[in-house]
Amino acid sequence: MASATTFYDFEPVDKKGSPFPLTPLKGKVILVVNTASKCGFTPQFKGLETLYQTIKEKYPEDFTIIGFPCNQFGSQDPGSNDDIQSFCQVNYGVTFPVLGKLDVNGEEAAPLWTWMKEQQPGLMGLKRIKWNFEKFLISPDGKVVGRWASVTKPESLEQTILAEIEKSKKAGLLASQQAQGGGEQAKLS
Repeated sequence: MASATTFYDFEPVDKKGSPFPLTPLKGKVILVVNTASKCGFTPQFKGLETLYQTIKEKYPEDFTIIGFPCNQFGSQDPGSNDDIQSFCQVNYGVTFPVLGKLDVNGEEAAPLWTWMKEQQPGLMGLKRIKWNFEKFLISPDGKVVGRWASVTKPESLEQTILAEIEKSKKAGLLASQQAQGGGEQAKLS
């Protein structure tokens, strides 16, 4: 999708293979992660869920995490989408959305991932994903504002995410502010 200008211009697929429009997430700070069920970094699901719950408690309408299973690195997510969902919930209590399995590199890479890599290249300008559990931070207006390698623990990103939420709050970009603004407009009418 060469004409894409924001994260919200994409429609990846959910665990059932149906389109998952990102437009309804406008106004949220989003942490995007390529995940795998059988990787040395798989225990990061616990850290991601803790991070998700901690920030959602403070900002229930302004933050989410989206997991994208990928089997491109050492075939470490070989199961079906249903197997992956079950694994995440049973073993790590994951409550954030985990979508359908996709490729993040190569000719079959999902357009969203190609776009994110172009917007925020990795170390030394690399545009490929090196391994499972790379993370991208998306601002409420759909821009890529951060990227971290697999070794970065999700919990270490809490302050960065909170800072992005606060910055977005000052700019009036958050979903909770949009909802309030609409309510204020209705009162004024």
